[in-house]
Amino acid sequence: MSGHGAEPGSLGKAVCILTGASRGFGRSLAQELCRRVMPGSTLLLLSRTEDALRGLAGELEAQCPGVSVRWEAADLSSGEGVRRAERAARELPGGHSVEKIIIINNAGSLGDISKFFVDFTDPEAVDRYLSFNVSSTLCLTSSILKIFPGRPGLQRVVVNVSSLAALQPFKSWTLYCAGKAARDMMFRVLAEEETEIRVLNYAPGPLDTEMHELGRKETADPELRLNLIDMKNNGKLIDCQVSAKKMVDILQADHYKSGAHIDFYD
Repeated sequence: MSGHGAEPGSLGKAVCILTGASRGFGRSLAQELCRRVMPGSTLLLLSRTEDALRGLAGELEAQCPGVSVRWEAADLSSGEGVRRAERAARELPGGHSVEKIIIINNAGSLGDISKFFVDFTDPEAVDRYLSFNVSSTLCLTSSILKIFPGRPGLQRVVVNVSSLAALQPFKSWTLYCAGKAARDMMFRVLAEEETEIRVLNYAPGPLDTEMHELGRKETADPELRLNLIDMKNNGKLIDCQVSAKKMVDILQADHYKSGAHIDFYD
C-alpha cells in the first residue's frame, strides 16, 4: 500500500532522522516520509544493519529523486554507536531553508520475554536492555536537538514509537513494559520543558513484524502467547505501511497535544 490520498511534499522541506530504519515499521516509516517531504529534504536512516540500510537508501533515492537519503550503521546499545549517530546528524544540512526537523525514535527491542519478573537477578542484563531502549534514546534525541537549535521558521518534532505496553502490564514482558513506560514519560517531560518542540508518543498497534513473531515464540506467559498467536491467525495484525501512513498523517495534521500518547486505534 502506498500513501495514496497523502499529498506529496506535505511535510515541507525537512530533515528527518529515523532510528531502527532498516526493517519492519522503521522501513515503512522511511518510505512514507520520503514520499511526504519536499524536494531538497534529507533523510538520515540509522540502524545496526549496514546492508539493509544501503539497499533501502538506494530504493528511496530511486523513488524520490529530489530527496537526499543518508545512512549510518550504528549500534545504539553502545555509547560509541550513539556517538556515531550524533556525528552523522552533525553532517546533515540544517540551513535556513529547512522548515522542519523530525526525530523519530523507533529503534527498540523486546528484551528477554522468556522470563518473569522474579527471574531477573542480573543487573548487567537489565542495564544492557535499558541502555539500548531508554538511555540511548534520551541521549541521541538531546544531542540532535542541540545540533538543530530552535529558530524562527523552524518546527522541531520529536516522535517516540511507543506501545500499549507503556500503559498496560503484560506478564513476562517486564523489560519491554518498563522501557516503553520510561520512554513515554521521558518525552512527556520534554514536552513540558520545551514547549516550542512538538512531541508525540505514537503506539503503532500490533504490527505484523519479526518482533511480533518473536513474541509468539518466546513469551513465557501462556495466556499472552496464545493471544499473540490468535492475533496472527485471525488477521488482527496491522500492516506496517498502514500504521506508518497514519502516524505521518498525525504529524502532518499537527492537531495533537504535545506529549500525548496516541494509539493507532484512537
